[in-house]
Amino acid sequence: MDTATVARFEASRNRLASLAYRLLGSAADAEDTVQDAFLRWQAADREYIEVPEAWLTKIVTNLALDRLRSARTRRERAVGAWMPEPLLDGDPMLGPADTVEQRESVTLAVLTLLERLSPVERAVYVLREAFAYSHAEIAEFLGITESGSQQHAHRARRRITAAGHASDTDPASARRIVEEFVAAASSGRTERLVALLTDDATGISDGAGLRWAGKLIRYPTPQRIAAAIRAGFAPSPAKRRLAGGSPAIHAAVVNGSPAVLATLADRVVGVVILELRGDRIAGVRGIATAARLDRLTVEWQRQEHEVPLIESW
Repeated sequence: MDTATVARFEASRNRLASLAYRLLGSAADAEDTVQDAFLRWQAADREYIEVPEAWLTKIVTNLALDRLRSARTRRERAVGAWMPEPLLDGDPMLGPADTVEQRESVTLAVLTLLERLSPVERAVYVLREAFAYSHAEIAEFLGITESGSQQHAHRARRRITAAGHASDTDPASARRIVEEFVAAASSGRTERLVALLTDDATGISDGAGLRWAGKLIRYPTPQRIAAAIRAGFAPSPAKRRLAGGSPAIHAAVVNGSPAVLATLADRVVGVVILELRGDRIAGVRGIATAARLDRLTVEWQRQEHEVPLIESW
């Protein structure tokens, strides 16, 4: 390909990656999908491609759906082991964030809810809500009717709305909530943590570093969440050996939600994402599996950071 043809694809790369990420919930799979699309672009007879952006969107969507369908089988064999890959605020893979719908579509809560939809419902929801494609365009991308696209969108939106989702949070409020959370977690007093949680709050952890790692651990009540957080934030020589040292604790924004990052030697070793409802925490997600933190670490290393909330845990 000539330089102009490569440049045309590269101009769309971030948008295509953010589309693939929303469909797959995995940054690594999204990058592989976009690279596969580049190979299709390279091999295509581009003289007959009237609208390259639409052609590439169609290719990435269908490549992601193929990957999603095969991945779904593997995930079903490892029930309870899958969690979306977190992305740090500022990562171009998060994509458009101008509307509430676009910001919601990339939260871990919504990415998890999308797993409950069929692949086509998921694609219609993402293309419509996050990228504002018309139902006529979506129908052409997916090889379905326009009325079929409308029906898929209605079902997807109804299921996601019924499940509820986190509040939209501005950066100043996000930092204040993280500071309150870290202070409560570090105090060792579960009642301070429970006071920050909604009555129906739930928690989930990937169990990294524990003997049951590989399966998600669920905490169904505020009391169970508070107890797990208190235990997790209590430093010990064993935990420091597991982490490889004494991490610093930072406030951050991950997938549009307030988050706590544990970093060591400029490497992210753990993240806790807080899902808000109003001014209280309705969900807590803990991720410490190294493979799930690779891209977050790369983006963290590119950015400047504020003073940590805790210098050395």
